[in-house]
Amino acid sequence: MMDKDRVIEVSNLTKKFGRFTAVDHISFDVRRGEIFGFLGANGAGKTTAMQMLTGISKPTKGNGTVAGYDILRENEKIKRNIGYMSQKFSLYEDLKVWENIRLFGGIYGLTVKQISQKTEELLARLNFEDQRNTMVKSLPLGWKQKLAFSVAIFHSPQIVFLDEPTGGVDPAMRRQFWEMIYEAADQGITVFVTTHYMDEAEYCNRVSIMVDGRIEALDTPKALRQMYQANSMDDVFHKLARTSTRIE
Repeated sequence: MMDKDRVIEVSNLTKKFGRFTAVDHISFDVRRGEIFGFLGANGAGKTTAMQMLTGISKPTKGNGTVAGYDILRENEKIKRNIGYMSQKFSLYEDLKVWENIRLFGGIYGLTVKQISQKTEELLARLNFEDQRNTMVKSLPLGWKQKLAFSVAIFHSPQIVFLDEPTGGVDPAMRRQFWEMIYEAADQGITVFVTTHYMDEAEYCNRVSIMVDGRIEALDTPKALRQMYQANSMDDVFHKLARTSTRIE
C-alpha cells in the first residue's frame, strides 16, 4: 500500500539497453510538497530514470508508484496526473500565449469553463494580460519559462517534473522562477527537478546524485555538505562525479 505522504516510491528501478545498464537498481521516495533535486552528470542515467517515472519508458526491472499509479501497469494514468516541463520543449512557438494555455488545458482534461476561468487568473498572476495575443516565439526566454511552468501546473497535479527548466536563463530570472517553484510547493505540489546549476541544488529540500546509473548520495543539501566535508553542493557534486567510470 502506498504511503499517502509519499508521491513517488520506487524500489530497485532498473533500465537496460542491451548489455548496457543505464539505471542500476535505484530506490528512493519523494514526499508530498517536497522540492526534490535529481542530479547527475551527462550519462549518469537521470534522464532515463525520469522517463520511467513519467510513464514514457517502462523499467526492465523494479517497481514503484508515481502519484499513486503503478509505473509498470498504469503509465498512461501517470501521464494524465503529473505536470512536465522540459527545457527543450514545453510550448508551441507558433501559437499565441492564450492558445498554448487553452491547448494544454484541454490535454489535461479541464472543461472549457475551467480553462476560460483559469486562463484569466493565470494571465493576471503573470502580468501577461497585454501578452495574451503574442506569439510565444516572440517572448523573451525567461517569460517563456515562466509561462511553461505555469502551464505545467495548470491542472494542479500532485507532482510536476522539471527537466533543467532554467537552462540559459539569466540569474535574476532564475531567482524569479524559483520563487514560482516555492509557491507551487506551498500549494502542495511536489516538485521533482533536474538542474546543472549547483546553486539551485541548495534550494531543494533533498537532493539525490546519480553516478553511473546508481544513486550515490541522497539527503538534504546541508547533510550532504557535512558528509563530504564540502563548502557547497558544487563541491559535493564534483567529488562524486569524479568517481564515474563511464566514458561519455
